Amino acid sequence: MKKSAFLAASILILGLTTFTSANERPDHFKGKSANTLREAVINFSEHNAKLEEILTKESLTPEELHTVHQLTYTLETALKKINEEFVELAETLEKIHVASETADAEVVKNQGLRYLETARQVIK
Repeated sequence: MKKSAFLAASILILGLTTFTSANERPDHFKGKSANTLREAVINFSEHNAKLEEILTKESLTPEELHTVHQLTYTLETALKKINEEFVELAETLEKIHVASETADAEVVKNQGLRYLETARQVIK
């Protein structure tokens, strides 16, 4: 009985020290880096799959909550890179839009190819 009480207390202490309030968010984990859009998409996809696997469970253990916490660091990094790249993608698309209105075929073709090169990293 003493072993199980010790184990329960250890888990409680781990939970209290690991999960802090929203106002106290120390960066104690380092997510996978995403230096390119391709890396970001791969990390985003892989870590979302891991998150989904955990979330399918009826209830979550402290260890699973801890794993989710760790996953979020990589997901946040990936999402930040994807958002940065998509801002640029939207700007490129706007150049295509304007060039198509003004019948500037050269800009449409050059920017269109640039746009597709980036877009294809996310969709086929």
